[in-house]
Amino acid sequence: MSIDPAKFRQVLGHFPTGVTVVTATKADGTPVGLTIGSFTSVSLDPPLVGFLPMVDSDRWADIDGAGSFCVNILGADQGELCWRFAKTSIEQPFEGVGWQPSALTGSPVLDGAIAWIDCRIEHVVEAGDHVFVLGRVLELEHAAPEHDPNPLLFFRGKLGDFRLQA
Repeated sequence: MSIDPAKFRQVLGHFPTGVTVVTATKADGTPVGLTIGSFTSVSLDPPLVGFLPMVDSDRWADIDGAGSFCVNILGADQGELCWRFAKTSIEQPFEGVGWQPSALTGSPVLDGAIAWIDCRIEHVVEAGDHVFVLGRVLELEHAAPEHDPNPLLFFRGKLGDFRLQA
C-alpha cells in the first residue's frame, strides 16, 4: 500500500504542534539552530526529550557534532524567529537575535523563549528521512508564572497561538 506524500502532509497538518528552535554551539563557538515542530517529552526518570530533524539538514549535522543542544520553546509573539530558523536560505539566522549561552553546554538560550531545555545528545536513531534525537535533560527553565506565556503553535501550515479557556 502506498501513501500519497501530499495527503500524508495534509492530514498530519491537522495535528497542532508547538514550535521550538533547537540550538547548539559549534566547536568554533558559532551558534547554530533550526526550527523543530516535532519535539516531545520522552521520560521523567531519567529526564529525556526528543526531536526529529531531517537526515540531510546541515544545521542538524552541526548540532550533532556539538553533542548537546538546547530546545527553546517559542512564544506566540516569536513567529518571525520560527521562519528565520526554518529557512535554509537565511545563512546567518542568529544575526540580530538576542541570546545567552546556557550554563552547562553553552548552547544558545534565545531571548524571550517561554521555556528552554538544555540537553546532552543521548542517542540518535534513523527514522526514514528524519532521525530521532534523544536528549538527556541537564537543566531547564520556564517563564515566570506571572508572565503567563502564550505558546506559538503550527497548524495546517500556519502559525497561531493558544489561549486557555476560563
